[in-house]
Amino acid sequence: MILCESTRRGFFAAATIAMMAIAPAAAQDISASHLAAARQAVSAIDATEQFDSILLNSATQIKAELIVNNPNLQNEISNMVDDKALALAPRRADLENEVARVYAKLFTEQELTEIAQFYSSEAGKKLIKQGPAATREMVQAADIWSTGIMRDLRSQTLTAMRELTAGTENAEPTGAAAPASGNATQ
Repeated sequence: MILCESTRRGFFAAATIAMMAIAPAAAQDISASHLAAARQAVSAIDATEQFDSILLNSATQIKAELIVNNPNLQNEISNMVDDKALALAPRRADLENEVARVYAKLFTEQELTEIAQFYSSEAGKKLIKQGPAATREMVQAADIWSTGIMRDLRSQTLTAMRELTAGTENAEPTGAAAPASGNATQ
């Protein structure tokens, strides 16, 4: 399985996995137009893209398992597994349908239409494309900010501890770590 590259895809993947077990039972409750809106939204957000490698990875794993026990049949095994995998490829549509049902359970038809419209727009497409880079930079900014906060809080509390302990026999605070070094900013 390919890992999600953005928080948005991670949220949608988690929702998909969490709802997969109950989606088939609720299938009769979803109108055709609601399901169509869900399919459009799922397509617009590339919700199932992360599952594209499942069949390929499964075929690769099965080939390796079979070839270990029958190395003299490597070519035949490889061709046979490829043929069987290709025969299963149309079942990818089953996953698309189940994921659409998940989204139909979580969102109204109107919401799904709006999601599909946004993610089909230029801004939505750009968000999908640039989302991973924005997430990486956001995490880096939070790390720098966190380091600066920790440094400043440590410095301020050590100063306050000195004031609290002034005039006692142990004027230097104990148990406090040295301030972090670095060029972190707030």
